[in-house]
Amino acid sequence: MISTASPARPLVDRYGRHISYLRISVTDRCDFRCVYCMAEDMTFLPKRDVLSFEEIETIAGAFIARGATRIRLTGGEPLVRRDIMELVATLGARIGQGLEELTITTNGSQLAKHADGLAAAGVKRINVSLDTLDEARFAAITRRGRLTEVMDGIAAAQSAGIAIKINMVAMRGVNDDEIEPMMAWAHGRKMGLTLIEGMPLGEVGIDRVDSYLPLRELHDQLARRYTLEKLSKRTGGPARYVHVAETGGVLGFITPMSHNFCESCNRVRLTATGQLFMCLGQDDQVNLRDALRTGGAEALDAALDQAMMLKPKGHDFVLDRSSTAPSVARHMSVTGG
Repeated sequence: MISTASPARPLVDRYGRHISYLRISVTDRCDFRCVYCMAEDMTFLPKRDVLSFEEIETIAGAFIARGATRIRLTGGEPLVRRDIMELVATLGARIGQGLEELTITTNGSQLAKHADGLAAAGVKRINVSLDTLDEARFAAITRRGRLTEVMDGIAAAQSAGIAIKINMVAMRGVNDDEIEPMMAWAHGRKMGLTLIEGMPLGEVGIDRVDSYLPLRELHDQLARRYTLEKLSKRTGGPARYVHVAETGGVLGFITPMSHNFCESCNRVRLTATGQLFMCLGQDDQVNLRDALRTGGAEALDAALDQAMMLKPKGHDFVLDRSSTAPSVARHMSVTGG
């Protein structure tokens, strides 16, 4: 049963936006090196700097007490963190006690061994990042390969009763020829598909200008071949959805570059070291780890108030030939996208 009690002091920023969605990066590590997310040679955080599960649980509890109803675990790749299912089970136990939903974004490589545990913990849906169905192209994009493991993980999650949405970063000249096949494949297996514009986060060694594909352009291309019916469906995140009449499935668009969604932003992001970023495309941050470790619950609560005052109105992503440097230096793996 979902708790209906209202938080005494809801998290509301200076623009009147209620923060109800917390994304938690449990690790910056990943077993892939996707070209738009990470460099080939990454320097990862020392383990001593990473929040313990107990600290994550305390911070999550503070957010829930102040009105956060959705939590998403991200990475890096969250399922590579040792004993991650302990955290999933603990947070899952909060469902119905203020928390309405616990979800996860994963590359799928570890899903086969964790799918049953995720379902048992109350995870009802997950996002799987998958940019191609071609093995050679998958190896090039991830710099690792192992597509078969991802497919096995997706099958295991579906068998466990978990709903899956595929997240696909649309890249011109890389995988734009696979968007329609991916849609047919996902919808044919009762999975949603969400397309995402590439974002200029961190130096990753690829030409983001050449690979950038505005999703408005892609939407218009698809609309000439398919019947796209706008949906009011929302899942707590930034995607806008349409129903594709010909496939019977749902297609989402996340457009941080061509049309930002900042006016309705309801989310903040906690890194594995306890830095709370109020915007994916800005560097404003509050150190919740230090607040918790030095001042306990009272200092943590005050830090959340500070975060609401610092949350910016929106991001300022720019990507063209005159501005090819990343908008922010940190890699996407730090804040989980």
